[in-house]
Amino acid sequence: MSQMPQPARLSACPTCDEPPQAGDRYCDQCGADLTAAADLVAQTPGDLPVPPQLNGAARSPYPEPEPEPDDYELAAPAPDGYGQPTDPRVAEALGAPAAAPPTETGTPAEIDPGTNASTHISAATSTGSMAGTGTGADPRLPGGEPRARCAACQEGTIDQDGYCERCGHAQARTRDHMESELEGIAAATDRGLRHHRNEDAFEVSSAELPDGSPVVVAVVCDGVSSATRPDDASAAAAHAAGEALRVSLPRGAHPQQAMNEAIVAAAEAVNSLAVETGAAAAPPEGQRHQNAPACTIVSAVVTSDILTIGWVGDSRAYWVPDDRTAPPARLTEDDSWAAQMVAAGLMSEAEAYADERAHAITGWLGADAYELEPHTASYKPDRPGVVVVCTDGLWNYAESAEQMARAVPPDARSRPLNSAQILVGHALDGGGHDNVTVAVVPFPAAPGRAGSA
Repeated sequence: MSQMPQPARLSACPTCDEPPQAGDRYCDQCGADLTAAADLVAQTPGDLPVPPQLNGAARSPYPEPEPEPDDYELAAPAPDGYGQPTDPRVAEALGAPAAAPPTETGTPAEIDPGTNASTHISAATSTGSMAGTGTGADPRLPGGEPRARCAACQEGTIDQDGYCERCGHAQARTRDHMESELEGIAAATDRGLRHHRNEDAFEVSSAELPDGSPVVVAVVCDGVSSATRPDDASAAAAHAAGEALRVSLPRGAHPQQAMNEAIVAAAEAVNSLAVETGAAAAPPEGQRHQNAPACTIVSAVVTSDILTIGWVGDSRAYWVPDDRTAPPARLTEDDSWAAQMVAAGLMSEAEAYADERAHAITGWLGADAYELEPHTASYKPDRPGVVVVCTDGLWNYAESAEQMARAVPPDARSRPLNSAQILVGHALDGGGHDNVTVAVVPFPAAPGRAGSA
């Protein structure tokens, strides 16, 4: 067994003059390597330079490294961003010289080392396509034509599915959260916290009746997630119903009749989506066995003295008076398994809605629906208040009329948009398990500018 070689003995540390202990390989005072110093003494005795003194302290005989700077200088970024191709239209808009075009062989021109930016034209530029609607759009392009940029990496462009082509980050979709306010009505919708897309839709509008009195309309639709294209179904239904009501009411149609016709128009719009997907190639009986696009609908028409509700499915409408000592009311009855059990006297409402089958709907808009039976009802409230029109993404967290009334702010009639936002927040705070859509419609309708959103 060999022994570990013993270092040559030094009388003092060559760095700090501290006498070492027997067997020390490093100085106890300054940590200098005594073995290396001893080897140096052994190889060139008498040649080791005396450590220079600085303010009375010994200084190492070995060269000191250059001090690290506090900050490092960065090259100025290129006008189009670091590492991004220079777009000649951007350069022109900024007053800079346009970049050189690519060579005939397709090889990009040389990179300017001063800017680290390629001077070739990107593929999007060479094809003349620069339009985009993604988050992080570059506002410097002329003509108000922004380039879609990823909100996460700020470099990649967005593909048709809404994902960044560079880092794969999913981008926010327009329908993930939308709000709308007209004079006398407001609505808001949100994707929620669990769904990957928003399958709800709404449309709100205001108009004048033939006698000049105001009328406001709210339509809320909820796509059936188990069906194909539920987001398209809800959007088509909301638009068709809203358009039908905007046309018929100013012509003098009775609100209840207009509501029935609007729901029929919405159903036809959803049925047409089945034609696009080929589902209508089968006879009507065959369509019922196909997974056609489908949605629910609830709508409110409010005038100066009457409110009319229409619905198919389990989206709801509630009445919440300004005077909270007066009782609120639920204005719709669900087309659902739970509602059928309660109506048949087979279960209490609490038992039925606690069942896992509770939200299975028995009525909807779609080519595979067995029979379209629009429900309509009219009411004449004796006091001011608001009508809350919503999908189950909200009423799941405020199911009874009393619970909904507690969730609605006291100033809902004067601040409908703020109230819609608060109600969406109420659902998200409760868990946001579904898409959330709500319209807040003050009663009576106040005179205002006609419009739609």
